Amino acid sequence: QVDMVESGGGFVQAGGSLRLSCEVSGSIFRLIAMGWYRQAPGKQRELVARITDGGTDYGDSVKGRFTISRGNVKSTVYLQMDSLKPEDTAVYYCHTNFYRAVGVPGEHWGQGTQVSVSS
Repeated sequence: QVDMVESGGGFVQAGGSLRLSCEVSGSIFRLIAMGWYRQAPGKQRELVARITDGGTDYGDSVKGRFTISRGNVKSTVYLQMDSLKPEDTAVYYCHTNFYRAVGVPGEHWGQGTQVSVSS
């Protein structure tokens, strides 16, 4: 079983900042990647940012404004969101890919946290 705790969503005015955090725990042999996706009403879920041992990836719309990083342990990830825009309003979901055992992949989604940006 895998548990995931997300926090940090909220309401902010355009130009403001928020920081999301996500911690995963449970039956994980090795983490492959952790990241954040978002879904706005009427739109598809899209990648915001992702981090692996090899580096980071960002969605085009957040490059230069958002930064993903790990905590002191790999099972915690943070998303620093600066210069927020109304179009960043969405439910943000933490996601992880991992191995349950050697050669046995798994993935897990968080329940989501709402980010709302007013103009």
